[in-house]
Amino acid sequence: MSSTPLLTADQLAARSQRALATATAAGRELGLTVDDPTIVHDAFSVVVHLAPSPVAVRVPVVLPDGFELSMQTPRQTRELTAVAWLADRGQPVVRPSPLVPRVPVVRDGFSMTFWEWVEVDATREPDYDARGPVVAGLHAALRDYPAPLQFLLPLSMSVSNGLGYLEHHPELLGASDVDRAKREWQLLAPVVMSRGSFSAAFPGVTTQALHGDSPGFNLIETKTGLLHSDFEDVTLGPVEWDLTMQPPSAVDTYDQAAMRAGLRRVDHELLSIMNVLRMLQVVACHSLIPKLPALADLLTTSLEAWRQMPFAGGYKAKA
Repeated sequence: MSSTPLLTADQLAARSQRALATATAAGRELGLTVDDPTIVHDAFSVVVHLAPSPVAVRVPVVLPDGFELSMQTPRQTRELTAVAWLADRGQPVVRPSPLVPRVPVVRDGFSMTFWEWVEVDATREPDYDARGPVVAGLHAALRDYPAPLQFLLPLSMSVSNGLGYLEHHPELLGASDVDRAKREWQLLAPVVMSRGSFSAAFPGVTTQALHGDSPGFNLIETKTGLLHSDFEDVTLGPVEWDLTMQPPSAVDTYDQAAMRAGLRRVDHELLSIMNVLRMLQVVACHSLIPKLPALADLLTTSLEAWRQMPFAGGYKAKA
């Protein structure tokens, strides 16, 4: 076993500055006026406002080991295609910028996407109960999404590799946590890694196109209303996957709006299982701590919540 060094503050700052410089150069090459480029968000991605142009560039900088640039670009293409489709149907989304071609831009080892700049209203506190019906509206629209998508892609992209990495790096997460996560994954993965196996385990539970990353948490508060963002994990699955980690009251407001929109009711037993799967993503995310050391503290509360959950959400495989 070997210990992986954490990036230092200087290394993190240098990475952010490289992303800023790359986004600025790419924007100018595309014909945008960029006089005052500014980093407005810096975590898994660096988001750059190419001021005065009304364009924001999202530059992913924290990626799992083995996630090559050649894999990132198709993922971003799926996102741009899905968001443009939703925007064309009047859904409240942060839209791809109309000022540049609607494709990912690869430059200097980064693959980035260009979006319309929106003014965030920092004075508004998230009201998750009010967000439930907004997510239901998104699901109602996505029922008709025609492009092919993989089933529960975010799980297949992150959990196995992340847990495998952590098994060899106990300094990032203790062996007992990794062992439990592996046992849960071994039980649940055969059920959720294909649409066919899922349907056999949960007959009658419909699946559809989804946001893929808890959209209730990825709504942006603007002065003109809520906008959906961050569709990098757009995928197929049960709607319960998009409702993970939501307060029960928000699930209730979603359910009421979903019924009015002709969607099925939330399956709370399945939601419990999806919450465990989401937490397995959180556990696997500890493998990214060397690339983003602040995660160590940010993941603490979620990790403790997972430890208190019933094993595998109480799921028992059929004999």
